[in-house]
Amino acid sequence: MKRLSSFGIPLILFLLLPGFILAQRNDTGSGKTEVIQDQRVDLLVKKHIQINQALKTMEGFRIQLFSDSGNNSKNKAQAAHDEFQSKHPGVGVYISFKSPNYQVRIGDFRTKLDAQRFLNEIAADYSNAFIITDQINLPKTD
Repeated sequence: MKRLSSFGIPLILFLLLPGFILAQRNDTGSGKTEVIQDQRVDLLVKKHIQINQALKTMEGFRIQLFSDSGNNSKNKAQAAHDEFQSKHPGVGVYISFKSPNYQVRIGDFRTKLDAQRFLNEIAADYSNAFIITDQINLPKTD
């Protein structure tokens, strides 16, 4: 049996392709397609939309300034929070407790590059600060 040349296969596909495309058209020739689906698909889509509208956070980056456990760690975290907030009033500052540590994290950065730029600005005052992945607040829209 003779093998088809590399020119022969594309030629055959080129000749047969219009027939396959025409076979997919419906009887009316209008080019419209009717989708028949289970009603539960619409319910799932609506539920997905509701969940996304209720979310107030997204995956992003923050800079961790402070983490401590033990005696007086809550007061130290509050002091670190207040100190940073007085120096940078426009930046979000967040205290969280993940047993046994109190943590102070700053910012709502959507990209790691944005977080790195801000970290470079504050590096002189906060030499132990580092970038972490966290749930951040959604950007404000007008």
